[in-house]
Amino acid sequence: MLEIVEFSNSEKLARLYRGGWNAPREVVDGVAAILCSVQERGDEALLEYTRRFDDPGFEIAHVRVPVPPRAEARRFISDDVARALELAHDRVARFHEKQRHSDIVYSEEDGTRYALYFQPLDSIAAYVPGGSAPLPSSVVMTTVPAKIAGVKRIIVLTPPHGTVHPAILYACSLCGVDELYTVGGAQAIAAAAYGTASIAPVDKIVGPGNVWVTEAKRQIFGTCAIDGLAGPSEVLVVADEGANPDFAVGELLAQAEHDPLARVALVSESRTFLEVCLKKLAAIDATKLPRGEIIEQSLGSNCFIIHASTRDEIFEVIDRFAPEHLSLQVRDVDEYLPRIRHVGAVFAGDLTPVACGDYLAGTNHVLPTSGAARFSSGLSTSDFMRTFTFVENSESRMRADAPLLAALADFEGLAQHAQTARMRSGIEKNAE
Repeated sequence: MLEIVEFSNSEKLARLYRGGWNAPREVVDGVAAILCSVQERGDEALLEYTRRFDDPGFEIAHVRVPVPPRAEARRFISDDVARALELAHDRVARFHEKQRHSDIVYSEEDGTRYALYFQPLDSIAAYVPGGSAPLPSSVVMTTVPAKIAGVKRIIVLTPPHGTVHPAILYACSLCGVDELYTVGGAQAIAAAAYGTASIAPVDKIVGPGNVWVTEAKRQIFGTCAIDGLAGPSEVLVVADEGANPDFAVGELLAQAEHDPLARVALVSESRTFLEVCLKKLAAIDATKLPRGEIIEQSLGSNCFIIHASTRDEIFEVIDRFAPEHLSLQVRDVDEYLPRIRHVGAVFAGDLTPVACGDYLAGTNHVLPTSGAARFSSGLSTSDFMRTFTFVENSESRMRADAPLLAALADFEGLAQHAQTARMRSGIEKNAE
């Protein structure tokens, strides 16, 4: 039963603050077996697992689906959905274009040259879940930043459900996806990481997925890169006494409909406001709502209504939860921002529902969950690039540094490192 919990009740809030990725043992072991099988048997294993989990009639010859021309693909979806995807594409492109980096090149006074060079990854895979509904928005969020970064080969992996949904096809065409494969689950992650006869390996895998997909990403990390480990959706609504309770409750419901394990929370200094919201939640008949069973499970197990006595306590809730989404339904947003540290994305004011970030705002909806906002960030253009450094010593720099460089190398027991410094200093210039 929902209730208002005081900030000081750490026992009841422990589940809200609990983070980290911990898949059930059966999932860990099951994923390991799938990865090993695909690595060893390639397409044969890919065919076996896809038939078992997704499509009994699957044929490996049909794993790659041609990306149709944009005009052709657009004919098979509604005009409203097409225009929404086009608007999302344009805004995501504009926001992520501003994140492009310029190389850093400079010289010191002694003539030593330095540089930090930015290079795009060669290839990436974007996983687009199939689940209960097609998610063309995830195509936009994962592939547009990669395209802006200059990635040469961008592939999309999506589970087979007879045919690829026309909205997914249109999003792939709109975003310039190079290759589209109808394969999902841990086996798709294995194929992208290790490669098979049908799917060449990539340098990085991004995008959300279920527990099997996410655990597979964890286990293949090192063979290739990943964006992060995406757990169930999260939202924290911060509201003051002037907030609209319908908007606050609406954000809780919106995140709750994602997943039975979604964590949703509301915190306010106004107990009166919280009581109004609590009554509204209690009056909801989830059975009459789309995805009502999911909402009911999420609210029943993972909904927290928190009363904070001070603003400092609100900031502590934010920092300890480190939510994927933070909805700031307060009058003085700019007073909050300097103290916000651990969040995936912030949505401020009455006119900015979190759903804006999911679809049309232009910011990315691939965000850290399960407390990972303490140390990681949402998907960005930088995620599709890597850097390397450059240094060229001047003669005066090398001669001046040589004795100290050699001293440190000797101290650490690396005599040949020290020798490379001494032979450039003139100390042992012609040593035989």
